[in-house]
Amino acid sequence: MLIAHLSDAHIGPLPAPRLRELAGKRITGWMNWRRGRALAHDMDALARIRADIHAHAPDHIALTGDVVNIGLTAEFPAARAFVETLGPPERVSFTPGNHDAYVRSALGPLRQYLGPWMASDAGEPPGPVDGFPFLRRRDGVAFVGLCSGVPTLPFLASGRVGARQLAAAEAMLAQLRAERLCRILLIHHPPHVGGAGPGRGLTDAEAFERMIGRVGAELVLHGHNHVISLARITGPDGAVPILGAPSASAMAGMHNHLAGYHLIRITPDGVRSQLTAATRGFRDRRQDAVGELPPVADGGRLDARS
Repeated sequence: MLIAHLSDAHIGPLPAPRLRELAGKRITGWMNWRRGRALAHDMDALARIRADIHAHAPDHIALTGDVVNIGLTAEFPAARAFVETLGPPERVSFTPGNHDAYVRSALGPLRQYLGPWMASDAGEPPGPVDGFPFLRRRDGVAFVGLCSGVPTLPFLASGRVGARQLAAAEAMLAQLRAERLCRILLIHHPPHVGGAGPGRGLTDAEAFERMIGRVGAELVLHGHNHVISLARITGPDGAVPILGAPSASAMAGMHNHLAGYHLIRITPDGVRSQLTAATRGFRDRRQDAVGELPPVADGGRLDARS
């Protein structure tokens, strides 16, 4: 099975907000967009990334959040249009980021426009927190989607999963392990301790690590940091790889800030599943071509390590 993992598309341009929509946290986000994000996130680069994904014909696509910028209702139609170009809900799984849940009033449009891509398969019971965690089974692989995007105070970009989601995810992962499925967790924030800087990380990362320590997983995919990263946390069957994707549209900043995505090939066999990853993206800002980048692990291997 081949899956593509992309994140942090930050669809632009940002529609003009009404004055009343800029109350509270949105005013800082609007200023950040005007001062730099509008130039950093390039929609032509995003289109080339999307075309490269389709050229590889993945069996499933995982999108780990931040398709919008400051949670304006007017942003979500364009975000949905982009997600639709990736594929139908049966082939694309989406889990929200902090920008998708920027303020409380964004949660309704988020569910309205992107709900089909973040729902469990028909016949699976919905998760206890607005449908999360969701569960999707695909050819020996189970995708478990967690929502870490929650409204926060100005100048904060932290996330939280919460005890109810974590408990439901633990029960789900235990059952999927018994079924010998390859378990892939999708979340926006890096879920391990120290995965992001102060005010940007997952506030219950320690609880997440304890949960993984009890039941394990074969792979965790996240975004948020806009850089390629690989960490590992201890699980009952070996070290669980935690793979971070760059922004799929960013063309400014450090070299490893350039737009890209992961292609992950899986031979599912429960806890003995074999996984390898290749990262594709831009090597420079000329946007000449999307190509393969250096692997994030030896030979791109993401198998559990003791």
